[in-house]
Amino acid sequence: MHIRGDHAELAVGGRLDVRSAADARTAFHTALDDGHGDLVLDLTGLDSWDATGLGVIMGAHRRAGRTGRRLVLRGVPDRMQRLLVATRLHRILAIEGGLEAESLPRV
Repeated sequence: MHIRGDHAELAVGGRLDVRSAADARTAFHTALDDGHGDLVLDLTGLDSWDATGLGVIMGAHRRAGRTGRRLVLRGVPDRMQRLLVATRLHRILAIEGGLEAESLPRV
């Protein structure tokens, strides 16, 4: 996994999983603590995530709320969009452009 960016936008690539969760959590929390306004996570380069990775994103969402900020997901890959809809997390997380279950491609 690799993360580039600053306190306003982070580009996340590779795999967000149990092996990379601690590093991702640290990067997300640092960006949230050091900035103001929305923190955008650009997930365009993300290959996959597991339950731990999704938990890191949810933890960052909660921390953003506690710091008066908002976590916004951008460029969520299709298969990850389907997971967010299946778990109904698309109703909780701020997703640029929004996600509608009817508009997602079926596999």
